[in-house]
Amino acid sequence: MQSLSPRARALGAAVLCLVIAVGAGLAVDSRLDRHWVLRGATAVLALCCAALLLSDQTRRLRQIVTLVGLAMFGLVIPLTQTNWSKPPEIQFALQVATDAKSAAEKAAARGVTVDQVKAAAEARGGAVGSLPTEKSPEVRGATAYPLIVRAKHDQGRPWACVSFTGLNAKVTAC
Repeated sequence: MQSLSPRARALGAAVLCLVIAVGAGLAVDSRLDRHWVLRGATAVLALCCAALLLSDQTRRLRQIVTLVGLAMFGLVIPLTQTNWSKPPEIQFALQVATDAKSAAEKAAARGVTVDQVKAAAEARGGAVGSLPTEKSPEVRGATAYPLIVRAKHDQGRPWACVSFTGLNAKVTAC
């Protein structure tokens, strides 16, 4: 059995990197900021490593560096970005967004109100708006979108921001 040519290996690696990059990007909840710039940069770096496979690979060290770069940029980084895309405060905000949307749909409303988001956050033990402190006594993000959603009533940071356009939510880190 004959081994694959360098061109076939490079093409296969490039296709695999693109499939993993797109699959990892789509695996993230659509209401989240998907970090497309960072995902695109890692996909480009993975494709560059795949292109290096096409070049003359006379030195063993160059082959090892190329394969490690391909593994890191084509597999490890896209998968870890997907796994780390939902820290606890983001998961809480997604749950609140789902509950608020359900409440708006039950009320046959065309959009989600700030009060529905507040009620959903409070029902889950959280709160809306920044926690007042000595440095910043004014509560921010409690009356208009984007709303600051906190997983615990007495929690400062970290928190997440939730905004709605009609019934479509967008959750981002703030």
